[in-house]
Amino acid sequence: MPNKYIFLTVAAMVAVALPVHGQTVLAGSGDHAAVLSVVNQYRTLLGPLNANTPGVGNPNGRREINWDAVGDAFSDPNLFPGNFLNAPVAPRARGAEFTTPGSGFLLSADDSNPTNTPVEYARINASYPNEFAVFSQQRLFTALDSVITDVRFFVAGTNFPATVTGFGAVFTDIDLPDSTKMEYYDANNSLIYSIFVPAGVNPHESFSFAGVKFADRIVSRVRIFSGNAAMGLNSGPNDDPLNGHDVVVMDDFIYGEPVPEPASMAVLGGGLIALAVRSRRRKQ
Repeated sequence: MPNKYIFLTVAAMVAVALPVHGQTVLAGSGDHAAVLSVVNQYRTLLGPLNANTPGVGNPNGRREINWDAVGDAFSDPNLFPGNFLNAPVAPRARGAEFTTPGSGFLLSADDSNPTNTPVEYARINASYPNEFAVFSQQRLFTALDSVITDVRFFVAGTNFPATVTGFGAVFTDIDLPDSTKMEYYDANNSLIYSIFVPAGVNPHESFSFAGVKFADRIVSRVRIFSGNAAMGLNSGPNDDPLNGHDVVVMDDFIYGEPVPEPASMAVLGGGLIALAVRSRRRKQ
């Protein structure tokens, strides 16, 4: 099909020589239906969707973030806290936290927000709604004053470090083939895989996806480079790929269930036992 491509490969897009970890790569770009097909294949690879509850769910399952249930108080024009989706309560217990060397994160406004903030970051640059499209209604996600987002995994709703079998993300408006990249790191902070996300097939409002699934649960952190031109809280550059400026934002994140790293397993187990004992005493 002219508007869609999918590749399943091992180490085909690694930027440097890296050991092979039995990884499967799924990536594609095109219209919504084309990219949804690739996303659904990746979901199947990771396993069934787990509930957004604290603790460890089915270790052979997955969790997802689509940003759309986050309220207006944490969306444009308000900053989005990087630890918002690792709270010890459902449905915020997703087991992922975000950091950036920039000034923070911003979710786009929905079309019913109380401050009448325009959707798709139009408050920042009026041209952005013509560049971006939402994959899942209605919010998009971006770092501010940096193109870098670091995703770290934790046992959902806790501060216990965890690892996952894989991570994938949907992007909108990738215009250049080398502007958007994901790097996968293990618990020792060693780079284990790197992949460029394919550019969209349209110059505006395109969708792209890339996801890697490893044979073992080894991913502790993912560093995302979303485009090469960063927006700020109150202003942003025009998307101008002809002059090398590619403004890219993100939508859905999909990843394996966060399971404790071996070093934190004993501590977590002890904490759960203590909670159980405390609970039993209260009932007596």
